[in-house]
Amino acid sequence: MMRVTLAVIVAVGGSAWGGAESLVAADPPLRVKAEKMAPPPELTAAVRAVLAEQAIHVHDDKGQLVCTIWPVQSLTLKDGVKASGGVKYTHLEESTVLGAIHFPNDWRDYRKQKIKAGVYVLRLGLQPMDGDHMGTAPFNEFALLCPAKEDTKPDLIDVEALHELSAKSTTRKHPGMMLLFPIKEPPESPTVEVKPKEHIVVNYQVPATIGNIKTAMGFSVVVVGATAAE
Repeated sequence: MMRVTLAVIVAVGGSAWGGAESLVAADPPLRVKAEKMAPPPELTAAVRAVLAEQAIHVHDDKGQLVCTIWPVQSLTLKDGVKASGGVKYTHLEESTVLGAIHFPNDWRDYRKQKIKAGVYVLRLGLQPMDGDHMGTAPFNEFALLCPAKEDTKPDLIDVEALHELSAKSTTRKHPGMMLLFPIKEPPESPTVEVKPKEHIVVNYQVPATIGNIKTAMGFSVVVVGATAAE
């Protein structure tokens, strides 16, 4: 597993999102660049319709593309949620579509499972609070990977159906997953950040509403890093 330094260098050019680029000092370093770009055609028209036409590209130190993320255009939080204490992932309904991601090459998820190159829908998943999952991750919120050809509608789905759908993204019978770190102050433009235990995350924000109140919801998605549990 790679060793990383804790120094973070951020260089931002242009307005928020468009043309923004950030670099994290690491071994190897990762770079994130945002640009206007339509969601991939592998997604259905119904799913593409809820995604922003803004892509977040993540490259390694050799300039090779690791992944591209398309966040949703906006999110609606649960009724009764108060934003004063900070917007949390649990303020969304489980199985909410968070965006889409493209891996140009095979990738390993948070459980070290092989994720084949391709396009996936990202949905919010909450780790079960049972003995099988205790201590496997520092947080319980994940972006579950669902194959684009299987996940055709952005509607909420049953949790069991979500797990079965996401399991189709791996070679095992377990959902494919990207750990979500909590984030209180999301950046206006996407950034890369080093977290404890050699995790590297991509930070960004998505417009959100609570009733008639508009706010921003932050995301901190693990692109590099895996559970220490076997």
